[in-house]
Amino acid sequence: MKDKLNFLKNTDIFSHIVYLKYLPRWLVLLADILLCVIAYYISFYLSTKLMLNEPDHHVLNFFQRNFIVLGFQIVLFWVFHTYSGVLRYSGYVDAVKLLFAVFANIIILSVINFLFRHFENIVLFYYPELLIYAVISFLLLFLVRLGVKTMYDFLSQNMGQITPVMIYGTKSVAVGIAKMLQSGQDDVKYKLVGFIDEDKAVCERVIMGVKVYHLNEETLKKIVIKKAKAIIVSPVKMKEINPVIDLDIFLNNNLSILTFPPMSIWTNEIPNIKQIKSVQIEDLLERPKINISTENIENQLKSKVVLITGAAGSIGNEIVHQVVPFKPQLIVLLDQAETPMHSLKLELEDKYPNQNFSLILGDVRNKERMEYMMDLYRPDFVYHAAAYKHVPLMEDNPVESIQVNVLGTKNLADLAVKYKVQRFVMVSTDKAVNPTNVMGASKRIAEIYVQSLFRKLQSEGNDVTKFITTRFGNVLGSNGSVIPLFKSQIEKGGPVTVTHPEIIRYFMTIPEACMLVLEAGVMGEGGEIFIFDMGSPVKIVNLARKMIRLAGYIPEVDIKIEYTGLRPGEKLYEELLNNKEITTKTHNPQIMIAKVQEYDYETVSAEIDELIHYSFLCKSFLTVSQMKKIVPEFKSKNSQYERLDV
Repeated sequence: MKDKLNFLKNTDIFSHIVYLKYLPRWLVLLADILLCVIAYYISFYLSTKLMLNEPDHHVLNFFQRNFIVLGFQIVLFWVFHTYSGVLRYSGYVDAVKLLFAVFANIIILSVINFLFRHFENIVLFYYPELLIYAVISFLLLFLVRLGVKTMYDFLSQNMGQITPVMIYGTKSVAVGIAKMLQSGQDDVKYKLVGFIDEDKAVCERVIMGVKVYHLNEETLKKIVIKKAKAIIVSPVKMKEINPVIDLDIFLNNNLSILTFPPMSIWTNEIPNIKQIKSVQIEDLLERPKINISTENIENQLKSKVVLITGAAGSIGNEIVHQVVPFKPQLIVLLDQAETPMHSLKLELEDKYPNQNFSLILGDVRNKERMEYMMDLYRPDFVYHAAAYKHVPLMEDNPVESIQVNVLGTKNLADLAVKYKVQRFVMVSTDKAVNPTNVMGASKRIAEIYVQSLFRKLQSEGNDVTKFITTRFGNVLGSNGSVIPLFKSQIEKGGPVTVTHPEIIRYFMTIPEACMLVLEAGVMGEGGEIFIFDMGSPVKIVNLARKMIRLAGYIPEVDIKIEYTGLRPGEKLYEELLNNKEITTKTHNPQIMIAKVQEYDYETVSAEIDELIHYSFLCKSFLTVSQMKKIVPEFKSKNSQYERLDV
């Protein structure tokens, strides 16, 4: 049987059947009339030849009676629009229309026959003949539609055009999805084959014509995986369950997971088929949902001038979008990347026509350019997201890492003091904790500089500018993130590359990270390093397996996972705090303050100036050696600079 199907799949006939457009209504009506002719012939034969005797006073012959029956039947087909539905999507509504059309015809003909017989003593029809016709014609009309629907579903599923699905849950939202799947929408790509629910009270019942199955391993393996290829999970259900545990039961049984937007954006209490989408890895992230209050942020940013550096990057770009609703007077965007800045400009002009923007092309290393900008716009808030962040690349180019991450931060911090910026919020990274690579160490040095600068200003009674640092781990979907890389590799058919089977990372989404940056920026009193609750660390190989399953493939069968070895400067796990550091709580349980070692500004400033000098000499080993002097806990891993630690 499978061989025959595979043969058919490769033929043009099979493809034409699956992709065939809908039959014209007149052709459906013509087919229905032909079926009624056949039905009447059978009823005539049964009533007159096999079962009953023809009455002597019958005045109409077979063709005349057939003509009358079909005439009224065609009118009733038009009244009930039985031919307007799509045969492949026929359902209970179509069956009811056919039932009304056929039996209404028999009732009308019976009334006419009664009147002729009572007043004229003429028999037009024999009642058993009409009844037999009604039954046979209805069965033929319905069974043909059912046959077309069954054949189309069978061919479509074997061609992969229609996916058999089950819905997780049986509440009103789930029923709404079921209605949509059975509504006959033109672009339905899914066939409902059942519901699954952990509530035993509703199991074995029938909803919308399909059965409800109990959610357990036995049912999954014996029934669900044989009937369905995907599970649809409602947004409400996603909130009720632990997606890491409960949804893994489907992924581990090679079932795809689909979801759709919440009911608030449905039309007429039924979702649109186009809104169904695959569950994203972000939906299965192992961390608590982040909630914050935006009232304090709005109070501080409203009518202010806000500068965002690295605005064309993934973090800077999201900060821009999140700042706009707080109605600042002006948002100044700085980046050195011309094409991304141009794209951002077009996007902002289209989305926020009432917000004032000023886009500046410039390099944070160019102090003169930065001073021109600060003097021109006099920002109240600075969100400093400009940085080099790719670990292997910075390991090969440490002098560039110093000039952008350290010198660039120093330039902006010094100018923030000079031009009396109210708050300077620096975006840092978990790689700054016990750094094992140049990038992480450069961000730690930048942290040290802004913190020691604030302590110096505070000691002098000048705390106009509050310096605040925010630290978090990897963000999903950011430029260079492992998630886009895995998606690209999966689309190409693999292999998916993981550096090490035991490597773990912290993750959060870009919008969550940026919202926490905004809140930390307004709650800070200066000199703090805020760290975010990133949830539990995620094993990267598990992330890869989960993404492969979400894409509908089986890990190591359809798509291989290859281990490439740790990259230069990479370590197996990231930390959010140095071992000697502790944290204190804030009013937001997802934001904590790290108590870190503090440095003397004069000493640090001199060492950083020397570091910057070495970077301009393009002396990589000398530069890294000075970095290790400033940050003694910086121990290189899998790097050519390990010899400096001996």
